[in-house]
This record gives sequence, C-alpha cells and structure tokens, in this order.
Amino acid sequence: MNTSSSAFSNSSSSFTKPNIPEDQWIHNMRKSIVEHDDEEINKIPVSIFSVPNVLLATNPDSYIPQQVALGPFHHWRPEVYDMQRYKLAAARRTQKYMNVSFERIVEVMKKKDEARIRACYHKFIDMSGDALIWMMAVDMAFLLEFLVVYSMKEQGRTPNELVTSAMSRLVDVTGKKLSHMVILRDLVMLENQIPLFLIKTMLEHQNKEVENHSAGETLKTMLKGLYRELSPFQEHELADVDINDCEHILDFFYHMTVPNLKENHNHDSRIEIEREGGYEKESDDHPSSKLQRCMNSAGTMLSKTIAGIVWIIRKVIFGKPVRVMVKIPWKIISKLPIIKVLKGPIEDMLEYLRGEGVEETKDENEEEKTPTIEEITIPSVMEMANAGILFSPVNGGISDIKFVVETSTLYLPVVKLDVNTEVYLRNLVAYEACVAAGPLVMARYTELMNGIIDTEEDAKYLRERGIVMNQLKSDKEVADLWNGMNKCVKLTKVVHMDKVIEDVNKRYNRTWRVKLSKFMKM
Repeated sequence: MNTSSSAFSNSSSSFTKPNIPEDQWIHNMRKSIVEHDDEEINKIPVSIFSVPNVLLATNPDSYIPQQVALGPFHHWRPEVYDMQRYKLAAARRTQKYMNVSFERIVEVMKKKDEARIRACYHKFIDMSGDALIWMMAVDMAFLLEFLVVYSMKEQGRTPNELVTSAMSRLVDVTGKKLSHMVILRDLVMLENQIPLFLIKTMLEHQNKEVENHSAGETLKTMLKGLYRELSPFQEHELADVDINDCEHILDFFYHMTVPNLKENHNHDSRIEIEREGGYEKESDDHPSSKLQRCMNSAGTMLSKTIAGIVWIIRKVIFGKPVRVMVKIPWKIISKLPIIKVLKGPIEDMLEYLRGEGVEETKDENEEEKTPTIEEITIPSVMEMANAGILFSPVNGGISDIKFVVETSTLYLPVVKLDVNTEVYLRNLVAYEACVAAGPLVMARYTELMNGIIDTEEDAKYLRERGIVMNQLKSDKEVADLWNGMNKCVKLTKVVHMDKVIEDVNKRYNRTWRVKLSKFMKM
C-alpha cells in the first residue's frame, strides 16, 4: 500500500497520538480552558494550516511528509517516527553548544511559549504541555543541524566538516542523496512547519555572545541558503525579507517568491532581456526598438494603401460597403471567375477588413472579464510562436512577467524544474490559499503556466529559449508537471498577470494567420 495514500485516507489520526488516555485528555481540556488567556491567544494569528482537501486529494505525496515530521501534525505517524533516533542524536550534539542545558530550555519554553505554540496551529493539538514542548525542542535541534549546511553555503564556506557521521546517511552537501532530497521536500510542506520564533530562541542560547538581532540574522542566512537550493526561480537579486515578519520556513519562502506587488504594477518601460553575454536593457534607443518603429511606420503606410484600394473596390465594383461582402463565406466567393484571378490580393484585403472590424463589432457595454481557473484562455506556447509572438527570459521573478505589445514579446521568469519543484509550488499555493487576503499570485502563476504549456513541444520550446531549465528526465515531464497543477480553492484576480493574459490574447487574435484560419472556417 502506498504510504502517503494510506496517510491521506486516515488523515484524521495522523495529527495526534491515537488512543490518548482519558484522564490525560481531561487534563488537557481543563488546562486549555482555565489557564489560557483568551485575549492574548486571540492576538496570535494561525499560521500553520492543514492542507485544503481539494488540493490534498490531487496529489497527497506533495503534502504529506515522507521521511521527517516537524511539529505535531504528523509526529506520530509510524512512517516518519523512525527518524526520531536521528532527531535525538541531533539534540545531544546541539546540547554541547548551548550556554544552558537542553532541559532548561524546555522549561523556559513551556512556561513562556506553550500557549503561543498551540495558537499557531490550525488544528487542536491534543498533547500534554510537556510532550508538546519536548517534541518541538527535539525537532528544532534536528532542523537547525540541517540548516547549518545551507548557512555555510550562503556564506561561501565549505560545509563538509559540519556533516557528522550520524547525519551523513541523510545529509549530502552535494544534494545528490535521495534521503537529502526527500528531507528538503518535507521541509517546505505546509503541515510540517515549526514557528520561527522558537528556532530563534534556540539560536540565542547557542552562544553567550549572540544577541537577539544576531540570532535573527543567522536564521535569515540559513533560510536564504535553503531558498536558493529549493526555489525554482533564478533571480539574480533576492528580495530583502524581514525575518521578523515571517512565521515559519514556508512563510519565508512565500515572501521571497511573491514580494508585495502593487496593483497598478507600473514597471520601467525598459525590460531586462537575456542575451548571449548576459542581461541588457531594452530602451527607446535600443536598435530593436528603432527597427520596430520603422516596421510600425511601414505597416501604417501599407495599411493606408490597402484601405485606399478597398475604398475603390467598394465604390467601383461592389457599390456598397465591402464589410457586408466579407461576411459571405470565402468558399463561395473564391469560386467566382474574376475573384480567382484576384484571390491573393483580396485575401490580404479581407484580412485587413476583418482586423478593422474587430473594434466596431465589439459590444461597448460588455465588461472585461478576468480569466478564472475554469475559463482561463490563452494560446499554447507553440500556437503563440506560430503566430509570431516571441518569448524571452527575464531577470527576475513572478512580479516581472510582462507582455510588450510593441515587440509582441512575452517575458517570463527563468524557472528551474527538478524533483523538488512540484512540492515547492504546490505547498506555496496551498499556504497562499489559507492566508492571503489579497490576490492569489502563486495560484495565478501556476494557472498561466498550465495554460501555455500543453505538450512536450511547448516545454521544449521554452527550454530552448532559456526560460525553462529542465532537470527532469524529459520535456514531457515538464508538461505533465504544469498540467497537473490545475486546482485552486477559490477564484481570484491578479491585475498584472490578468493584463498579460488579456494582451497576449488580443495580439494573438489579431495575427493574420489566426484571422485567416478563422475566416476560412466560416
């Protein structure tokens, strides 16, 4: 039986220790009601949630930890409880670097932080205070030992000597061991989070000289190193996130991946585009912009010339507006003897006329609709490429997605896809759905990528243009990854991405190939 599927089907028992003694249960209830201050607890926001069932059902393996459980939600599951020996070994090693005993830290945490810990979790934690705090302290020791590797990497130091013989079976500084990769995936799962304020507390006790702000900076360095390892986005400059504003590791990753986006999203007109020698700016003085202006001018002159010819044909030959004739099926018109001779030129004129008629036939009272997850409509990569739309990698993240109408270029962030990517993206989407009061930016990004990548040819095209860095087995796996991420828990508007979708669709529908194809099918 599949471990994760079994865990999903019995999810209600995976969050707490089964068969808890009745007297212990009564003690927990009494303590929760009598000793806790509602006013103080209510000020603490819930930050660690269970995954919404609509998402969990699509791919349980992406949400249920496979090797290591952190925190109470999956602590008692037999499949991950075997890791307890490694956790305890890490706690013993951590104790050697503490300026107080491990037991003393547990006592302080129980007195000061138990209510706060419980308030962070979405589900009721049916454990005694002692059991909860000891569990959290041991889990933190294991997590900190794992994070030290990425702190050293971020500082440009060699972390080999930090991997003890006990941890060497799990941790591999080169990131090639399967166990190491599985732990990395487990660390970003929504239900597998530990409050960061506890980790900072433990860091503060590791050295007498370390002060509070230093502990925060140390933790931030660790998490930035972990982010570089796990994030699929290849930003040259990382967002500057305040570690004090982050609740847990996944929350830190969300802030790094989705910086605060302005609704108007007014970017500099210059776009960073990737060239052979690196990134360069495209401005009004760029050669491609000058060429584009020349092409636009030539196009305008040609359009006016065609318009003149159309006016003559309308007056001399047809004697009435050609727009009526345009609506007659081309299959009938093209069979007329005189039309056969002029078939080529007339096709060009018809294409022009259909383009001119687009705006006039549009219902002025029709409201613009934001694409939804059910009805999001955008051509695939190959459809756009065949219609003359260009793709270019941008030096940035999700907030830098843009479509430049003048050059018909869709700019997308470089994304590295490996065995961790799907878990990373899915859990960010799940977390966003639980906490976001505004737009679901991650959800809309996955919908956009799902919309433009239909086949392995689409994935291959983006790979060849440097937008997709494929570390999976094939382009088909890339397409399958995006096509599998099509579930969301609610509809949302993300202004700048919806504008991109709208502009792409307008440009695509106005290309002569698309218009002619639609016209010939009339």
